[in-house]
Amino acid sequence: MAPRSAIWAFAGVGTVFLGYAVILAVEMVAAAMVNREDVAARANAAQWISAWWQEVRVAPLVFAWRQPFCWRQLPDSAETQVSQRAVVLVHGFVCNRGFWLPWMKRLRALNVPYVSLNLEPIFGSIDEYVPLVDAAVARATALSGLPPKLICHSMGGLAARAWLASSTDAAARIDRVITIGTPHRGTWLARFSHLNNGRQMRHDCDWQQDLLSRELLLHAQRNANRFVCWYSNTDNIVFPASTATLPGADNRLVVGAPHVALAFHPRVMDESLAMVASAGSSPSERTAS
Repeated sequence: MAPRSAIWAFAGVGTVFLGYAVILAVEMVAAAMVNREDVAARANAAQWISAWWQEVRVAPLVFAWRQPFCWRQLPDSAETQVSQRAVVLVHGFVCNRGFWLPWMKRLRALNVPYVSLNLEPIFGSIDEYVPLVDAAVARATALSGLPPKLICHSMGGLAARAWLASSTDAAARIDRVITIGTPHRGTWLARFSHLNNGRQMRHDCDWQQDLLSRELLLHAQRNANRFVCWYSNTDNIVFPASTATLPGADNRLVVGAPHVALAFHPRVMDESLAMVASAGSSPSERTAS
């Protein structure tokens, strides 16, 4: 009985994995078609296939291992009054702090303090995350007495922007915001979502327009040069590709990286951590927005 049960278990896992790979392929095809009209450099077939394979390997590791089983593995920094500016890690849609485990390990190796958070309710409004971001910024500031940097993946970048637009003094409380695959101007894929935060990520939806209005009201557009926006021309979740950029920001293109794997791309991690560890920045690729 035991060998037969094992066979059925492996068959079940294989079926789920195959189903995910098929869905991912459909997303890639849709993104490739939509990106034909985008200003970002168009990816070729080999780059799309490579991106598909990256995501097939990386995403299950994140969603089926790190987040459900390892999210408490590396606690936030507890020391107070360290000399290094701290980092706030803000995850994206249907994720938790376990998403950032590779980043936490790198930050620890660099002796950079960090604070993370779980965005809850999972399917709530992005505006409901504002107090959570505010509390995380306060905790990070307490570690060194310096305004922290924010590193945000996907929807986490919108949560950071919503927080920045929530009060006149928010911008003065942070040093820089690094976003990775954030749908700053929405994403085509969100048209199929009926969840609160999913609807808020629709391209040019009412919530997106309201956020922009609040930013303009608080003169937040002057802070655009404090944003670094990583984006990819093979992002299977946020597309058209240029919707992950902001006008006036340091928009950095990574060719051939899918949505989840983009957050762990060597260039994204290395250059972002260099910005965190020092005041300098490395050369960037800018595009018109």
